[in-house]
Amino acid sequence: MTTANNGQRQAAPAAGDRPAAPAAGGTSRPAPVAAAARQFRPAPLDVGIAVVVLAVAVAGVLTNRFFSFDNARAILASTAEVGITAIGATLVMIAGSAVSLAVSQTATVVAMVFLSAQQLGLAVAIVLALICGVLITAAQGAIIGFWTANPIVLTIAAGFAIGGAATWMSGGATVYPKVAAFGVLNSTPLGLPLGVYVLLALTALAQWVLRRTTVGRQMYLLGENRPAARAAGLPVGRVTVIAWAFFGACIALTGVFLASFNTSANAALGGTLSLDAIAAVLAGGTAISGGRGSALRTLGGALLISVISDLLLLRGLSTGVQLLVKGILVLFVVIAVHVRTTRGRR
Repeated sequence: MTTANNGQRQAAPAAGDRPAAPAAGGTSRPAPVAAAARQFRPAPLDVGIAVVVLAVAVAGVLTNRFFSFDNARAILASTAEVGITAIGATLVMIAGSAVSLAVSQTATVVAMVFLSAQQLGLAVAIVLALICGVLITAAQGAIIGFWTANPIVLTIAAGFAIGGAATWMSGGATVYPKVAAFGVLNSTPLGLPLGVYVLLALTALAQWVLRRTTVGRQMYLLGENRPAARAAGLPVGRVTVIAWAFFGACIALTGVFLASFNTSANAALGGTLSLDAIAAVLAGGTAISGGRGSALRTLGGALLISVISDLLLLRGLSTGVQLLVKGILVLFVVIAVHVRTTRGRR
């Protein structure tokens, strides 16, 4: 195979997953019929997601109170809780840093810091929470980016350390604020939780960073081929730290909203946030190996995860069944993304 043919095959990114690249030069063009067939052939992931959405819609019709305003508001609140973290995780995954298994513990520590700082004022408490979240995750990003540590192993260790810090800070007890200055964070402008607006703003910001900035395009390049990006002189360490710092800010905001909603924090506050955020990112079609993904798709994935969780809860199914369904959904998406990526490289 010639060098030109290799270049043509490498320059065909999946539509909607990463910034468009100019087409490779060449004189031959595919026949119109073949081009149309390729254009209208549905991707396995899109077909699968459509089937899941249809199944959820049918189950919703058969479930009492599912199509109600109160339930819709509850779904959006749950989407904001998971989605804010998932948007940050999208940048990390696109940059090829896999996933973090220390999200729940980080959100818990941030929530404790936020509640403990209430007497300093709401603005100061939020700033301290953001600084805490950014420092914790940016430090992990630095170790991954500059010293090529394994993200899974590192974040498992970090999760134990952060969880131990949370227990040490609280003495194993629940943390309550001395002054409750966070009431505004539980407000519902135009009938929707404030977290929903924060989620939409973060989604727009993340999408802009990924599509319109140099660092965003570098994240895609890192995820696509990190050794090649390093050999090409890209600032691998710096870009990785930026992705993780943004991730930390998103986790911190999630911890702030969790603390405000629950009015307290303990070691179990984070719950299954780590797994839910990962599920939302993968359900949105972001490749766990990096190089492909979109903040807008993650928003859809977070909404889908929240709808499924709400539906299973209304039908009286246990937490174990909910985790099982989420696991099956994530497994399906990972397989579909792998099939799509493999076909794209042929």
